[in-house]
Amino acid sequence: MSPILILCVIAVYFVVLFSISYFAGRGTDNQGFFSGNRKSNWIVVAMSTIGAAISGVTFVSVPGMVEGAGFSYMQMVLGFTVGQLIIAYVLIPMYYRLNLTSIYEYLNTRFGVSSYKTGAWFFFVSKMLGASVRLFVVGSVLQLLVFTPLGIPFWVNAIFTVAIAYLCTFRGGVKSVIWTDLLKTTCLILSVVLCIVFVLRSGVSFDGFADSERSRMFFFDNPNDGKYFWKQFVAGIFLLVATTGLDQDLMQRTLSCKNHRDAQKNIITAALMQIVVIFLFLVLGWLLYRYAEVNGIALVNRDGSALKGDDVFPFLATGNYFPVVVGVLFVVGFIASAYSAAGSALTALTTSFTIDILSSYQLTRRLTSDERHTATTRRRVHLLMAVLMAVAIYVIYLLNDDSVIQTVYKVASYTYGPLLGMFCFGMLTRLKVRDRLIPLVAVAAPVITWVIDANSKAWLGGYQFSHERLLLNAALTFVGMLIISRKDKGTTIKVSSEVEQD
Repeated sequence: MSPILILCVIAVYFVVLFSISYFAGRGTDNQGFFSGNRKSNWIVVAMSTIGAAISGVTFVSVPGMVEGAGFSYMQMVLGFTVGQLIIAYVLIPMYYRLNLTSIYEYLNTRFGVSSYKTGAWFFFVSKMLGASVRLFVVGSVLQLLVFTPLGIPFWVNAIFTVAIAYLCTFRGGVKSVIWTDLLKTTCLILSVVLCIVFVLRSGVSFDGFADSERSRMFFFDNPNDGKYFWKQFVAGIFLLVATTGLDQDLMQRTLSCKNHRDAQKNIITAALMQIVVIFLFLVLGWLLYRYAEVNGIALVNRDGSALKGDDVFPFLATGNYFPVVVGVLFVVGFIASAYSAAGSALTALTTSFTIDILSSYQLTRRLTSDERHTATTRRRVHLLMAVLMAVAIYVIYLLNDDSVIQTVYKVASYTYGPLLGMFCFGMLTRLKVRDRLIPLVAVAAPVITWVIDANSKAWLGGYQFSHERLLLNAALTFVGMLIISRKDKGTTIKVSSEVEQD
């Protein structure tokens, strides 16, 4: 595909996207920006959630992982489904009963201001790092396909990439995010399904699918293997609870539903849809590798080195191996998945920084009482978040190598452990804690986790941590909170599903 054709496809997509964003965001007040005025349709929210959960990284990585990991990712997806049930029937009722705009306000209610600020800052760091890396991947693909052939440097690319996400959300916030993500999810699913159809029409079949190592889904033989079923399944449960149920980004759209019953329906529907969509990505990956084998296509770079799994889908889709329409579908699906995650991340960062961090430091005392002042503040914060994200993307580009990117992802995953530990402690015990010591515990837990993770092979008989390091991190946070707890019992916030409907 030529850079001009790719640019034209992107331009048409964004014209439609901006149109939806404009009409969805008209007349949006502060509550509309932060919570959608609690009037969102749960079916629309469920559809939009899929687009937010699947980033541009997922779009290119999941098809590529079948070569080395088969369909083992589905083990984690099954854990995700259990995690969604926990969110729906434990966290959602509590969030609605407390009428939260930011979910980290719970920590203030349960423990105090220090806990509140700690949770908000951990979310801020993890979301900024995670969103920046995801947008860096988008920028890298665009740089390869469009900007480099046109002689445009990466810093322009970084500004362009973030500016698109900013323009889609600055007016309507979560209201715009929900409706634009509906378009993105539709494009994402259609692109994957149609790509599968075109690959099948090219002469590739599912012969040998059942016996192929690339399609193996369950791994029970080696507990030390990162693909071992129980490691993947259990990690999937807690990863989903931590990165969705305790993440302002993905919870913000859910909390825009009219009441907790609709929010629960949204969560369950999105969970079932996610199983289907991820499975389709893996099927597409199997077919792409099979197509390369049948047609004798060498999956190598120009220098002769083997392609990474992440590069296989873009390589085949845009390399004139299929009809042009397949390349168009790839670009649309990739852009849709990438900017869906970016737009919702910017909105969530704006909401959390405005409601949690600025308010908790009492820098903007009129945030809840002065509508005009609040609107001015959140617009400035929204722009600040976009600038910080563009800078972060460019810094990652300057440091660009696989180890740096993987390190950033790992650091971001560490930050969810203290959040999971704090929320679990608050809901499972009636103990109060010395609030001023919470930041110390929240920092110590990831540090100890890192030390154990780095030495696990030597200390634990060859055992190697994978995603379950999140559980260790959360457990250490929980133990630390027990150590700093008081003997007098605090108020327990009831987590019953019997919540008054709005």
